[in-house]
Amino acid sequence: MDWYWRRYRDLSRDELYAVLSLRQRVFVVEQHCAYLDADGLDQDGWHLLGVDDGGKLVAYLRVLPPGARFNHPSIGRVIVLPELRGRGIARAAMLRGMRKVEELHPGESICMYAQAYLEGFYQDLGFERLGEPYDEDGIVHVDMIRRGDRVAGR
Repeated sequence: MDWYWRRYRDLSRDELYAVLSLRQRVFVVEQHCAYLDADGLDQDGWHLLGVDDGGKLVAYLRVLPPGARFNHPSIGRVIVLPELRGRGIARAAMLRGMRKVEELHPGESICMYAQAYLEGFYQDLGFERLGEPYDEDGIVHVDMIRRGDRVAGR
């Protein structure tokens, strides 16, 4: 598996199509959630693409700068192709995402909004819940933070 980062402006048309297709497949179709995925934040972010040996996009996440969604940098839209889950790919993506945040914003905390059923997964990566669970588009979410005094990926 190969991983690479792209700014929005540097995504090829085919890469952008693959990203949007994967996000729709998982967040809209699989999760039966009608929501506007094109939230206007992609243009400000860094996009991590994980591709298999055949060049197919199988994993993805987005890193946003402070002020885009939270006061701190954030990680979101974490996805692994359904048939490849359970192989550590999401963890590998998150570790890369946390290192990218540390590279771009040294020492800053990292925020995210996560589907509540994945809270334990993110806690294992050093995140803690902020506040109470809430409904977003019919799915229970929690806001989470990884405090800046922890250095990502070390």
